[in-house]
Amino acid sequence: MDMTYLLLIIVTLVMGFATQAYINSSYSKYSKVSAGVSMTGAQMAEKMLRDNGVTDVVVKPVSGTLTDHYDPRSKTVNLSEGVYGSSSIAALAVACHECGHAVQHATKYAPMTVRSALIPLANFGSSAWMVLLIIGILLNIMGLVLIACIVYGFAVLFQVVTLPVEFNASSRALSYLKSSQGLALQGSTYSGAKTVLRAAALTYVAAALTSIMQLLYYLSIFTSRR
Repeated sequence: MDMTYLLLIIVTLVMGFATQAYINSSYSKYSKVSAGVSMTGAQMAEKMLRDNGVTDVVVKPVSGTLTDHYDPRSKTVNLSEGVYGSSSIAALAVACHECGHAVQHATKYAPMTVRSALIPLANFGSSAWMVLLIIGILLNIMGLVLIACIVYGFAVLFQVVTLPVEFNASSRALSYLKSSQGLALQGSTYSGAKTVLRAAALTYVAAALTSIMQLLYYLSIFTSRR
């Protein structure tokens, strides 16, 4: 293990722990602060979908914490236990964020379309690249190392394309919450929703940066041994 790889591991761990701590702290804080309305996360999600003309998406509860996601295959907005039935600032922000993905899907938002197309390649790259890399390094077959980097590149590209998708979903959520159709959030309530969504976005940024650094490291192995 060389010093560059050791530094990469340290940076990866620090970014991972820092972003996870930030989102846990932000979510924990604002999940205890009421948004001042009687509407739950599920009700808010259904309203945002209707107001955006999305009528074929179902809002469902799922177990766990921060397990919220939109599934384009089943067209379901899946909200965790702490979001589905809560009227906290965090719950409404997260619910609207996931609905933002549903609206992206309905309007054929380009980055989301590209990300969906990359899923098979990203899944293959995530599972196959390490095997190819190890074999290539052990047998000193640099062509195989390059193939491993290319295959892993698809997984990295997926994470990079995910960034505008997540940022845009948060932007849609905040715009809706601030509008008259939403709750017209202002002041500290709006700021709290923004903090929660910013913290969530940083986890994707950290993951993308980590993957890019890792890809560059292994490309350096290829160029140095070629």
